[in-house]
Amino acid sequence: MDWVIAIGSWMGDATGDPEKFRTLVASLSGAAVFTLVLAAYFLLGGFFDPLKKRIQSVQVTDLPQQTKKPSNSFLKTLGTVLTPKAVARRVRVATMLQHAGFGGEGDAQIFYGIKLLATLLLPLLTLGTLAVIKAMPVADTVPLTLVALMLGFLLPDIVLKRLVKRRQNRLKHGLPDALDLLVVCSEAGLGLNAGIQRVAKEIGITHPDLADELQLVTMQMRAGIDSRSALKGMEERTGLDDIQALVATLTQAMRFGTSIGDTLRIYSAELRDKRLQRAQEKAAKVSTLMLLPLVTCILPSFMLVVLGPAMIGLFKAFSEMGFGK
Repeated sequence: MDWVIAIGSWMGDATGDPEKFRTLVASLSGAAVFTLVLAAYFLLGGFFDPLKKRIQSVQVTDLPQQTKKPSNSFLKTLGTVLTPKAVARRVRVATMLQHAGFGGEGDAQIFYGIKLLATLLLPLLTLGTLAVIKAMPVADTVPLTLVALMLGFLLPDIVLKRLVKRRQNRLKHGLPDALDLLVVCSEAGLGLNAGIQRVAKEIGITHPDLADELQLVTMQMRAGIDSRSALKGMEERTGLDDIQALVATLTQAMRFGTSIGDTLRIYSAELRDKRLQRAQEKAAKVSTLMLLPLVTCILPSFMLVVLGPAMIGLFKAFSEMGFGK
């Protein structure tokens, strides 16, 4: 963090020194022009690449499912500029995108393209807005522009984490209902594959995220993948501990030949108990969470109303006794 403090102190000195300020503005302008030129180079290089044109010319074009999305191609081309070289960082982002429901091919490049656009456009919008409204001098806009640059770089990661959390909450909320239906299907004589397919069809309206995951498991089983690998894939795509425990329970039941219906019934009851405990935990936290707005907003007004007249009377009594003279 020493280099951040050094840069901040140098920028503070530059706002008072015209020569340093001109140097700072020239450096930032050069960096912005270099970034835009580099992005245009990669973009035009992706559009006019002869190898890419040759590959596209020999691809099958009569399939109705293949639809081209120019915006996605544009974002993928931009994403190649910001894609990290480290494999661990790419795997982490790809895993988070998969947990958020974006597990398609090229979604990581689209995410990095959005991140690059936000990093470039948010400072430009900030500078344009400040220039139009003339809220502050030009020298004071540099720190605000740097803050907008950092915010544009970090905002896609924050949004992605929120999307992952919301999707996992939706999956967690619909899992007990899906297990109850799967128990009914198992007791009715359906196999695991047919039961999962039936459950995915029934909960498609109330829990669409979980229905999509179960439908994908069914399609993988139809394609020849064994049930254990298909369920393991659902565990990796969702990243939920409840689904991980469910997959382990089903795998153990299939390995030892025990009844899948009884196993699912027991696990469904445990999930409902967990959901009830989470609701009770949230209800118990309400009093603690209400303490901060109570102290900061309600308590000062209450003390002013209660103690105000008494303090006024006390001051009047002191003034009559001669203490205020």
